[in-house]
Amino acid sequence: MTMHLGWFSTGRDEGARNLLSTVMRKRDEGLLDIDINFVFCNWEVEEEPTHPDYAQRAKFFAMVRSYDIPLLTLSWKKLCASMKDAKKEEWRLCYGKRMRQLIYGNHFDLGVLAGYALMMDGDSCSRFDLMNLQPSLPGGPKGTRQEVINSIIAVRAEKHGATMNICTSKWEEGPAVTYCSFPLNTPQYRKKWLDFDEALGKRSVDLLSKDEVETTDLFKSIKLDSERREPPLVAYTIKMFADGNATVSHGKFTADGRQLAPYDLTVAVDSALDRGEI
Repeated sequence: MTMHLGWFSTGRDEGARNLLSTVMRKRDEGLLDIDINFVFCNWEVEEEPTHPDYAQRAKFFAMVRSYDIPLLTLSWKKLCASMKDAKKEEWRLCYGKRMRQLIYGNHFDLGVLAGYALMMDGDSCSRFDLMNLQPSLPGGPKGTRQEVINSIIAVRAEKHGATMNICTSKWEEGPAVTYCSFPLNTPQYRKKWLDFDEALGKRSVDLLSKDEVETTDLFKSIKLDSERREPPLVAYTIKMFADGNATVSHGKFTADGRQLAPYDLTVAVDSALDRGEI
């Protein structure tokens, strides 16, 4: 039976488009028995044309229309401005309520947050089954992709990757569903670490500015290797649910009533990349 998805994305970069286009392509190829009933974005279609991400969002919206998927939007910024004296949690709950009013008429079995920049409110997490793509491994550092990569460089991590986790009121602390990883100690990466250390000199990595770290070949390579694995990770995670091999229920990752440990999809993801399928 076809699984119906709700798709949540801020649509602010090429990565957001790649995630959606990969899932749609895999649906058309027959890998995924799914339909996407709507795409929700926290920016309106023509909002703030001078914003740095405006052109990227316009491309994302055009892609959604090309698939004939209903596009639902609600400006987080406008609501924030109208509630400037409210506490952060009050604003989040209000935004969540208005978002739910928009999507209630669009049934979905599972919500996928793929490149969605807002923290989902607790009420929405309890009312819907939602999964979120996180740019780190289970138990790894929290934050944006840039913040996470900076953190793993600082601790000289031996591997990195991405995770799909269940959305809960604690947000990034929801149970992990699937993940994939890649090593940072290969011969190619050892050369990048040496170059990074040479540029670092006698300084502590903590003293480097954000720009200094993010312009290094080490940072760029980790970012690229992470980003290219996210579309197949999302696609194969969705396949697990669409094929009936697992469910998200009441904030838990289960199969046949049993709670499951996070599933390692590294082999499937790497194989798909090696074959050029995604």
